[in-house]
Amino acid sequence: MLSDIISNLLHWIEGLGYFGIMLGLMVEVIPSEIVLAYAGYLVSQGHINFVGAVIFGTIGALIAQIFLYWIGRYGGRPVLDRYGKYIFMTKKHIDASEAWFLKYGSGMVFFARFVPVARQAISIPAGLAKMKLSKFILLTTLASIPWSILFIYLGKALGENWEDIDKKAEPYAMPLLLAALALLIAYFLIKWIFSNKKKKGA
Repeated sequence: MLSDIISNLLHWIEGLGYFGIMLGLMVEVIPSEIVLAYAGYLVSQGHINFVGAVIFGTIGALIAQIFLYWIGRYGGRPVLDRYGKYIFMTKKHIDASEAWFLKYGSGMVFFARFVPVARQAISIPAGLAKMKLSKFILLTTLASIPWSILFIYLGKALGENWEDIDKKAEPYAMPLLLAALALLIAYFLIKWIFSNKKKKGA
C-alpha cells in the first residue's frame, strides 16, 4: 500500500514538472533523496533539464527548512515538544541538534545538512536561537546545492533503474561526508583562532 502511495505521489510530481519537484521537497512526505533521484530519472527521459531540476530542487529544500526554522523561532520549544512528531521530529532529534548548534554555532546549519536526520532537525535550533534569517538561508542554500546535484545526477545516470539510488549513492556519499568533515574541521580551527585573538585583545 505504501509503495502505491509513493508511486502515485511520484506520478503527481512528474505531472507538475519542476514545480512538482519543488513541492515534493517542500512537503517531504517522500525522502528528499528519492524525489531528487526521480527528478534525475525525468531528466534522463527528457521531461525536464538538469539545471532546472537542481534549481527547483534547491528552492524546495530551502523552503522546507525555512518552515522548520519558523516553527523553532515563533513556536518555541513547547510547540515542538507537543507537535514535533507530526513533522517527524522526535524530542531526541531536537535535543541532539540543539546541543550541536549551541556547542558549535551557526556553522552547523551548513555541515549538518550532510548528516542523516540532523540535516532536517538542525533548522529548528537555528530558529530557537533566532539566528539571522539571511545567514540561515545562505548556509542552507550552499549545502542544498551539492546535495541536489549529487542525487539528480545519480538518478539521471541510473535512468530506468533510478530506484537503485541507495546502492548507487553509497560510494559518492562517503566522499561528500568526508569533504563536509574537512570543512567542519577548518571551521572549528578558524573559530578557535579568532576566539584566541579576541581573548588576547581583551
